[in-house]
Amino acid sequence: MKEIWDAEAASFDDQPDHGLRDPSTRAAWSDLLLPLMPTAPATVVDLGCGTGSLAVLLAQAGYAVDGVDLSSRMLAVAKEKAEAAGVSLGLHEGDASNPSCSPGAYDVVLARHVLWAMPDPAAALGSWVRLLKPGGRLVLVEGRWFTGAGVSADECERLVRARREDATVTPLDDPTLWGGPIEDERYLLVSRT
Repeated sequence: MKEIWDAEAASFDDQPDHGLRDPSTRAAWSDLLLPLMPTAPATVVDLGCGTGSLAVLLAQAGYAVDGVDLSSRMLAVAKEKAEAAGVSLGLHEGDASNPSCSPGAYDVVLARHVLWAMPDPAAALGSWVRLLKPGGRLVLVEGRWFTGAGVSADECERLVRARREDATVTPLDDPTLWGGPIEDERYLLVSRT
């Protein structure tokens, strides 16, 4: 799996929602995520952070952000991106399904399009929830794509509610987030308790 993501690193940001290069796409992600965050400088871990686009966006807003990714090449791009933006990220190479982060260390666990790729999504969620401080927030951006891959909103909500009382799902069908219209299920799930 690491080799696959390493090979994707050079072109990963070509997708509008990955690179956030278009100002309107970047603004849409900022408008979506920042209102969900506690007051800065809260701690955030971006699991499966890839090239660090969301991690950098949050760091620029004053958050203390760590990123975890299996791909050293993705993390190299994230480091360059953070340096260019003048922000600091704690970047760690590792398995997002069971990150070697300190339990109870984060106000927010963020994962975008990561849960669907986990061999055991329930176990991954269990390890993610353990990273949260009391009252911490789980913020997941997921989807069920036209290819059949992914996790449906109903399934994701069921998995989260097995570990947390709260889970609110919001469809993400705004084409600005994705760089154009979509025909599959994409959503945000936020769990505050």
